[in-house]
Amino acid sequence: MLTLRKSQDRGYADHGWLKSFHSFSFAGYHDPNHMGWGNLRVINEDRIAPGTGFGTHGHRDMEIISYVLSGNLAHKDSMGNVKGIPPGDVQRMSAGTGVQHSEFNHAPNETTHFLQIWIQPNVTGIPPSYEQKTFVNAEKQGQLKLVASPDGSEGSVKLHADARLYAGLLDGTESASISLNPARKAYVHLVRGELEVNGQALKAGDAALLHQESSVSLSAASQAEVLVFDLAN
Repeated sequence: MLTLRKSQDRGYADHGWLKSFHSFSFAGYHDPNHMGWGNLRVINEDRIAPGTGFGTHGHRDMEIISYVLSGNLAHKDSMGNVKGIPPGDVQRMSAGTGVQHSEFNHAPNETTHFLQIWIQPNVTGIPPSYEQKTFVNAEKQGQLKLVASPDGSEGSVKLHADARLYAGLLDGTESASISLNPARKAYVHLVRGELEVNGQALKAGDAALLHQESSVSLSAASQAEVLVFDLAN
């Protein structure tokens, strides 16, 4: 079963310095029909204005992934990490027993556009940890590259969660697919461009929620960047 979630149906918040689309209920946006999908809890598409950002704040017992689309995200946390996250990098922060961090756009003339993703962990009360890896476009072009997984396989960042995340770049006749356990859930988020998911057309910002499906098949793409989640039910 595939359910289409259109980009314009997401929650939206304009804070001036921050413009954010919420795929699931978050902060001031609450929709009881969209509280998450499987163990995927948050996908926020954020645009941070130049010279602004999120001041120091806390998280605990959540797996947090940052996926930058343009600009650069300056990260600083209570574990001592001071990092810049450019497009192509995947950052994973396990909040565990608690972590404080800030996220800023220090560029004077460029907006930072990124996805903030929260996945519910399968273990709580662990020490907080941090990981960041680069995945160049060639690894994602015409295929789905595993970028986050429970065992860190294929060079992916390691999640303390029963979830796998793939990233792909598809255009023209390129296609890609992965097999699914029908007892699990999957979520396809189209970052930009156009493509078809199991025959359903998606445009930028759209998502496909899949349940009781044996595969995700991506085709008919036009300059598409896509994230595919294999999730616990």
